[in-house]
Amino acid sequence: MTVEINGIAHIQLTIAKGRGALNFWSELCEFLNLKTLIKGEDVLYCIGGRTGILVREVPEAYSDKTFNQDYPGLHHFCLRARSREDVDALGAFAEHSLGAEILRPPSLSEHFAPGYYSLLFKDPTGIPIEFNFVPGQGHFGEDGRLGEDGPGPARRYGDYGLAD
Repeated sequence: MTVEINGIAHIQLTIAKGRGALNFWSELCEFLNLKTLIKGEDVLYCIGGRTGILVREVPEAYSDKTFNQDYPGLHHFCLRARSREDVDALGAFAEHSLGAEILRPPSLSEHFAPGYYSLLFKDPTGIPIEFNFVPGQGHFGEDGRLGEDGPGPARRYGDYGLAD
């Protein structure tokens, strides 16, 4: 027997205190049309789009730490967009309204999947956030690796996409 998942119910992130990260996440979630379920002095939990994002500030003693993708743990997370235009809109909002550090502006990255269009930026604590749009069925579609005539699973993955 197998079980098919129904998405990610929520992701919880720990953020540094005093860097404006809680406000950053509040504005980002509002822009993404997520509804605020919890908003306290050191916590924010927003839900919508079959997704939940919970952020909580760390105790003061740990606030000098920043996120490092090369340490064990979360590398980044990616939220799905409904269109390329949504990716572009979030890119403009992240840069101009949130003042986010843009790691990769909205661009086509077909080495990851057919039609893969995405944006990558950081929150004030250094956590990378990706927002992408993949048309059709992505890897399960006709041109995808897992499609009927696709080459199947890749053997390698990196900044340059999937490779055999």
